[in-house]
Amino acid sequence: MRLKLLEGQIGLPGIGAVRQNAAGLLPYAVVDEAGREIEVFSVYLRDLVLTDMSPLTVRSYGNDLLRWWRVLELIGLPWDQAGRLEIEVMVGWMRSAVNPQRRGSGARLMNPRTGKRPLTEGYAPATINHALAVLASFYEFHARFGRGPVTNPVPESPGRRARLAHRSPLEETPGIRRAPLRQKAAVLAPRSIPDDLVDELIGALRTSRDRALVSLYLSSGARASELLGVRGDQVDWARQRVWVVSKGSRTLEPVPASPESLQHLAAYFHEHGTPGPGEPIWRALHGKPRPLNYHAARRVLQRANTALGTDWSLHDLRHTTIDRMVTDPNLTLPEVMAVTRHRRVSSMAPYLRPRIDEVFQKVQEHFAAPRPEPKLTPGYDADDFTVVFGG
Repeated sequence: MRLKLLEGQIGLPGIGAVRQNAAGLLPYAVVDEAGREIEVFSVYLRDLVLTDMSPLTVRSYGNDLLRWWRVLELIGLPWDQAGRLEIEVMVGWMRSAVNPQRRGSGARLMNPRTGKRPLTEGYAPATINHALAVLASFYEFHARFGRGPVTNPVPESPGRRARLAHRSPLEETPGIRRAPLRQKAAVLAPRSIPDDLVDELIGALRTSRDRALVSLYLSSGARASELLGVRGDQVDWARQRVWVVSKGSRTLEPVPASPESLQHLAAYFHEHGTPGPGEPIWRALHGKPRPLNYHAARRVLQRANTALGTDWSLHDLRHTTIDRMVTDPNLTLPEVMAVTRHRRVSSMAPYLRPRIDEVFQKVQEHFAAPRPEPKLTPGYDADDFTVVFGG
């Protein structure tokens, strides 16, 4: 059983869930197949809430804990008796199994129009590392109260923690050996959409709502969930901005809106009604009136991708905005950070690297340029060079 699970030959049982709570301190809870909260997880997640972690972070941690609980249920081992061998089984399964969110995602080849690498069918290295970090924190929390195994089942590298402690965010991250079982994550440059393909994308959208949504993403640089949460009284038409609840600070902050995006937004409101104060501005256009959620917004982009043969994502729109700002000589890096709400300079480093397609374009221009004719340094006589070196 363990070997088959480690090699991804069998799937995890579809029992339990991460349930949203309508009331109480805990926004999300991990429940078993009977719908009962798994208390050992709830105690830990409640501590995260008290340390001011966002509800979305609690839900993310809950999904990692649910996966771990399913692994232990299949193996038949209580949580407080798990060791490194069980952690290795989970890592092996995540490396080998098919990620249900990636199943049927399309061809395995690079998209020729966007140049984006295809997503693998398994779990990404960053997802595996996140799961390990969550479990390490979970067992460390319970160990402080004398619960759980004596040794944390998730191996760690003490030297790494010591070297990263008290490091300035302005300093480059030192090269440190990864902790055991941690995956090597590729460092990829953010992929932005070229200007001509942006115009093509806007033209492929079907409705004024979709054009308003995508153009606001492109001008504001807001994250997907941030822009979807905008209310009717959070659109400042006069100063060309909208107010979003920032993912990091969870406070209401302004982001810019281009004149074009506001024109599309006005057309959308004219066709479907202007939302009142406190009402979400993004709504479903068919069926029962309801707010537009993340999956529906992603579907808007997927329909355009199908028509154009591209594979852009909602986060690519944010990358495009930041890339445009970074390459604008009229904007300084602190100003770009203020607009995009990045708190650390190191988080902007990926956007400061040269884009490979732009570099290749310059190289092709170099190949096509005529070679410069050799010229004598002023002060030398051409006839003297001919006598000495020949004509």
